[in-house]
Amino acid sequence: MKVERPRGTRDFLPDVMERRRSIERIMRETAERYGYREICTPTFEHLELFTIKSGEGIVEEIYAFKDKSGRDLALRPELTAPVMRVVVNECSVMQRPMRFYYFSNCFRYENPQKGRYREFWQFGVELVGSGSYLADLEVIVLAYNILKNLNIEFELRIGHVGLMRELFKDLSEERYRKVMRLIDKNNLEELEKLQPDYAEMVRELIALKGKREVIDLARRLVPEFDFEHLERLSNALDLLGIEYSIDFSIVRGLDYYTGIVFEAFAKRGLGAQNQICGGGSYRLTHLFGGEDIPSTGFAIGFDRIAEICEIQAEKKGGIVVASTPAMRVEAMLVAEMLRKEGLKVYADVMERNLRKQLSFANSINAEFAIIVGEDEYKAGEVVVKDLETGKQERVAIDSIASEIKRMSRASSL
Repeated sequence: MKVERPRGTRDFLPDVMERRRSIERIMRETAERYGYREICTPTFEHLELFTIKSGEGIVEEIYAFKDKSGRDLALRPELTAPVMRVVVNECSVMQRPMRFYYFSNCFRYENPQKGRYREFWQFGVELVGSGSYLADLEVIVLAYNILKNLNIEFELRIGHVGLMRELFKDLSEERYRKVMRLIDKNNLEELEKLQPDYAEMVRELIALKGKREVIDLARRLVPEFDFEHLERLSNALDLLGIEYSIDFSIVRGLDYYTGIVFEAFAKRGLGAQNQICGGGSYRLTHLFGGEDIPSTGFAIGFDRIAEICEIQAEKKGGIVVASTPAMRVEAMLVAEMLRKEGLKVYADVMERNLRKQLSFANSINAEFAIIVGEDEYKAGEVVVKDLETGKQERVAIDSIASEIKRMSRASSL
């Protein structure tokens, strides 16, 4: 019987995985240059971790189950809540701010479609312990530079949920949540039915898009709101040369955001489902039994990034081939020596002849071939062939690694 993979999941063959790892490597290296360190949490958590943050309704959207002891558990649908749990339970004595990044798979029980899967991957960061505009600045600049380093064309939009909180301060918490979700979905018709006295003001606010100048326009509409935090952030972004627009329709329909929010949208390749990054400043730790700590973070949808990112996998190293059946073990010996020098090399295990070994080298896009012949080996040498140029030369066995590294540097110039 043929067993299919579960709906909403994927298999990644080596070519795809190598490309995904190349993209992942750039994201990790960029975050680490900002001082962020990797954190890893369990694949499943107690269900209440997510219902406390998002309400009981989330149970319908995630993989929730009871274990053999009757405990309510869930596969993680996102990483922010698990990281905040770690902060409360494990990090009380750590120096602040804490800078964490993660790259992990998550799970949601939703209808699979292009760019949306039941198992998906997120890359994200959390800067924990600062409520300064500088914390928002660092996180936004980091997200911006990750996407830039991946050569992705995108648009960055920045908003502030505090503005809407001020505007709707007289509403009950339940009514406020409904209003914010309608704004997040740009459903202004329903908003007008639910809250007709605010609809026109909301329309005017979310129509404001631009740079520093839109803050002055928003101040005229909501003069009681303090725009200083947003102004300082905007001035700093301008100074750093970050391309963005202020967009008060960006409200991120999640209740725990408290201030600055931002989203990035791909300009091509994803159609309507083009959001690739979202984040902002928030407060969650007090919900999980800790002190109330300000935090700022973002998550990048890795699967969507992988669809549009043009970065390719690194080249596939080289191959050591035996010129005759009598030299197969010696070829293995040379391959082992090169691996200890940090080189990636293949060796033939199919007992192919020389021609077929070189044909295999071409099929895997190898950069070079090392041909181990009887006469050359007796003289302490091998033949090193550049498979891109076809040039080959005899090289002393103890100099192979340095010669290959020289070839690789020359070809990259």
